[in-house]
Amino acid sequence: MFAGLFVVVRGFEVHILAVSGVDGWAARADPVWMLSALSAVLSNLVSNVPAVLLFKPVVGAMPGAAHETAWLALALSSTFAGNFTVLGSVANLIVVEQARKEGVTIGFWDYCRVGIPVTLATLAMGAGWLAFAAY
Repeated sequence: MFAGLFVVVRGFEVHILAVSGVDGWAARADPVWMLSALSAVLSNLVSNVPAVLLFKPVVGAMPGAAHETAWLALALSSTFAGNFTVLGSVANLIVVEQARKEGVTIGFWDYCRVGIPVTLATLAMGAGWLAFAAY
């Protein structure tokens, strides 16, 4: 499954992002808040590691002075966003599966009841701190 995600992500990068005009909006995008929000959403669609790979051309299109801040924002947001749902990180899926083998059931909504508030709080605090430190 994990290897398949990388194949899909690379195909998306080559056939969708390359022709999408990402250079135009990325040059004007906020390296902390915009990337953090998009990363949080995308991390829960395709998992956090492949999501960061999709942002490589976006960060590359940003002004050089924003590259370090953008990579830090992506590292922060994709890591914290992985806690939002069970699908946010492959590690979550592994833990839930191992728990099931031990007789402990962690349902999707059970996980979300804790994951969503924790993720929103840590993302807001982390991005706020990074935005303050970067500017």
